[in-house]
Amino acid sequence: MSSTIHYTNCPVCGSCDISTVLLATDHTVSKEKFPVVECSNCTLRFTQNVPGPECIAPYYKSEDYISHTNTSKGLINRLYQFVRNRTMVSKRKLIQQSTGLSEGTLLDVGSGVGKFVQVMKQAGWQVTGLEPDADARKVAAQVYNTTLTDIAQFNDLPVGSFDAITMWHVLEHVHELQRYMQQLKALLKENGKLFIAVPNYRSTDAAIYKEHWAAYDVPRHLYHFSPRSIELLMEKNGMKVKAYKPMWYDSFYISLLSSKYKNGKPNLIAAFFNGLRSNFKTLGDVKRCSSVIYVISK
Repeated sequence: MSSTIHYTNCPVCGSCDISTVLLATDHTVSKEKFPVVECSNCTLRFTQNVPGPECIAPYYKSEDYISHTNTSKGLINRLYQFVRNRTMVSKRKLIQQSTGLSEGTLLDVGSGVGKFVQVMKQAGWQVTGLEPDADARKVAAQVYNTTLTDIAQFNDLPVGSFDAITMWHVLEHVHELQRYMQQLKALLKENGKLFIAVPNYRSTDAAIYKEHWAAYDVPRHLYHFSPRSIELLMEKNGMKVKAYKPMWYDSFYISLLSSKYKNGKPNLIAAFFNGLRSNFKTLGDVKRCSSVIYVISK
């Protein structure tokens, strides 16, 4: 790949006090190694030397990259589909409770194959789903009878038009981070809520698996957020985190995939106990969960 991005400043806070903390492997596509750098000021970690937006698409083209597929072949794919289906109802309830609305307008950024968009439409919401991958949009239309819009329309949406905006494991993929945050803020109604779910490298499962932690997912994951870095990112863009919600299933799924990366094949028993251990550590502090949902307002 000819175009790569090398950071000299932190993408969240702008600090120059950054240093490499580990090398992570792209287990899904290229098998390349990428440095993961940490900012000592805001604690964000980010992938160094990532492909630019015009070059990164080939790193998503793999049958093993299941976020944009609907297959249930293999243990890890089946577990992913199980977790996705189990969490749909809880996500809907969280949105309704946080906004105080049973129905409203919703923007889902990075809709994948459109399952969540379908669920919210069935609940009576007016939903706009944005998805960059043409193959995923095709699956959405064929499997869920759901029309998704190309992500290129993100900047053309009407200002102040959404009661809720959701990004389920999407923000870590966005190249123009600060510009994206400003647009998200602009698209929200004054009392609207932004829901961002991202992996948390401060979790126990991340500490267990270190450079083999599957949620690093380099180079597709450009950023590796901590709760502090999310808080500072929101403050910098005129928003505030109002609540933190755990994603309990993620520790098990990520531990299973991490064990595969570390040992060459998944270790179901060890992964289960590591996921359980991670969740146990979270009981007293949601900010240590494997993945966290941040509920955000202006």
